[in-house]
Amino acid sequence: MIDIKQIRENPQGFKEAGRAKHFDVDIDRLLEVDSALKAAKNQLQEISASKNRIGKSIPNLSGGEKDAALAQLSELKQQETDFNGEVKNLQPEFDELMMQVAQPADDDVPLGKDDTQNVEIRKEGEIRQFDFELKDHVQLGQTLDIIDIERGVKLAGTRNYLLKGDGAMLHWAVLRFAMDYMVGRGYVPMSVPVLMKDEAMRGTGYYPGAEEQTYRMERDELNLAGTAEVPLTAYRMGEILKGEELPLKYVGLSSCFRREAGAAGKDTYGLYRIHQFDKVEQVVICENDAEQSRRFHEEILANAEAVMQALELPYRVVNVCTGDLGRGQAKKFDIEAWMPSRGGYCETHSASKFYDFQARRMNLRYKDPATKKNVFCHTLNNTVIASPRILIPLLELYQNADGSVTIPQALRPYMGGREKITRP
Repeated sequence: MIDIKQIRENPQGFKEAGRAKHFDVDIDRLLEVDSALKAAKNQLQEISASKNRIGKSIPNLSGGEKDAALAQLSELKQQETDFNGEVKNLQPEFDELMMQVAQPADDDVPLGKDDTQNVEIRKEGEIRQFDFELKDHVQLGQTLDIIDIERGVKLAGTRNYLLKGDGAMLHWAVLRFAMDYMVGRGYVPMSVPVLMKDEAMRGTGYYPGAEEQTYRMERDELNLAGTAEVPLTAYRMGEILKGEELPLKYVGLSSCFRREAGAAGKDTYGLYRIHQFDKVEQVVICENDAEQSRRFHEEILANAEAVMQALELPYRVVNVCTGDLGRGQAKKFDIEAWMPSRGGYCETHSASKFYDFQARRMNLRYKDPATKKNVFCHTLNNTVIASPRILIPLLELYQNADGSVTIPQALRPYMGGREKITRP
């Protein structure tokens, strides 16, 4: 959520931000409602002051003066009822419009319509060249008997799968390696619930907007989270932290659920776009300082890159354009891994910077030691690794001519010291 003072001061900037991000919100109507709401609340304050003044004077009055004061008090109470009714009618519309306002992107974010206009920052790693006919991850998975999509679909419908044997072991190895790396970096490991109240979904900015992508448990008024970002970021929502506590650095491993609504016919092959997966997520909650946010944005990106480099997977980093940013994201870096079967670099990580957008929605503040004032925190998050999507480049780039798959050096301690996955 944005500070309404900023919108009052620069309405055109927020109109342009909404257009650039493809979020349609009526800023003019928001300001109309804000003005009427502000006027009604000011009237209520004046009425309250007048009531207090008259109430204190009544015991000292008599006769006609007392009757006049009582009549004036009665009139003020009626006005108070009217203005309270006006506030009651206006507040829901104001709140709804405020939840829809998009945060302006940073100045160095490229202007673009969608992910095709994201700007490459750099490439890392060498793309392996093969002297034999490649198999894609599904073919490898079937040959090695480690992926079963057919029975996953039979059990749970489209975009589902089973990992078995060494496929499951490789999946867990990746996740465990990423968790161990992040804990070694000083991030606090968290096991989190994946069923979230609407309050947490709104607080982190997923509602309104992502309802169609979310599995909603309407009977229980709960939602299956699409990322551990939600419980990790909302963990201290509604609290006032001590300034000395910051920064808070969390890393969580959770199952994630996404309906992929509107993605019919898109990326339906294999393990790229699926309904359920596991992800190691990192979250930073820091002071309300733009330079701190910038440094932590670089840090969480570096953490994810270090994991990719340890796995020796070629990737590139892109600066995500305005049209591919979420409502609350001020800036986002994506990491895209090279996937032979898809013929290019494909997104595997997203590192997002929100400033105080999420904290305002969650009412997450800290007491500034210097000013003793309560200030909204800044929040950031990034994928450390997500599987089984990352198994696509792992299997395809580490395959051998005999159909086996070499296990990356970093994962061998989690695979019993073995060097290869072969047909059982």
